[in-house]
Amino acid sequence: MLLGLSVASSSCLPARTPLPPLDTPVPSETPTPTATVIWFPPTATPTAFPTPEVTPTFNYKTDLGEVIFQDDFSDGKGWQLGRTGAGSVALGKNELTVALSEPHAYLSSLLEQPIPSDSYAEITASPTLCRGADEYGLLVRAASSSDFYRFALTCDGQVRVDRLAGGAASSPQPPVFSEAVPAGSPSTSRLAVWAKDKEMRYFVNDIYQFSVNDPLLLSGNLGVFARSGGELAVTVSFSDLVVREVRANP
Repeated sequence: MLLGLSVASSSCLPARTPLPPLDTPVPSETPTPTATVIWFPPTATPTAFPTPEVTPTFNYKTDLGEVIFQDDFSDGKGWQLGRTGAGSVALGKNELTVALSEPHAYLSSLLEQPIPSDSYAEITASPTLCRGADEYGLLVRAASSSDFYRFALTCDGQVRVDRLAGGAASSPQPPVFSEAVPAGSPSTSRLAVWAKDKEMRYFVNDIYQFSVNDPLLLSGNLGVFARSGGELAVTVSFSDLVVREVRANP
């Protein structure tokens, strides 16, 4: 018995797809291009700015001449010394000390040595007991105890100029805070006044503070002072006074 095998005619089969040759590369997907990393990108050339012109600092200590007077306070000669109910003015070791023991007290001491009205004077002030509104400083063009300019530093860091003329008080320069003025005590400051005609220039620790133009008091001597602004004691010492002439314009 013959099995029922059937053989399909070759004419009925689909045609075979020929295989590619072995040495022909098989196509693949096109790779996505990778961005090139620039490690050192070029920078724009900076624009050159013009060099600023430096304005020279004005010299406020003009026309200074020779030293005409100085005092190291080794003997206290020529100064008003003594004691009152408010306190005392006494000579220490190379210093003149103003000590106040009463609340709201004021004491000063004038130099008997005549000082030219056109002059530059500087002195060191060293408060040892001082706080708040307590004041100390230099008297300028002091013709009497009721006629002078008072260059004052306060113990909270302010500086001012008062004028007493015929006993009437005014303030040509109201108080202003200054970084040159140390607050509290103990501290040390160098006070200076340049005076010529009606103009006076004031300095603290070699730093210019302001100028006052006032024609009322044009002559007088130097002095020192201290004032208590509260209820507590005040002590200030003064030392190393140097006075130079201020030359007249040619």
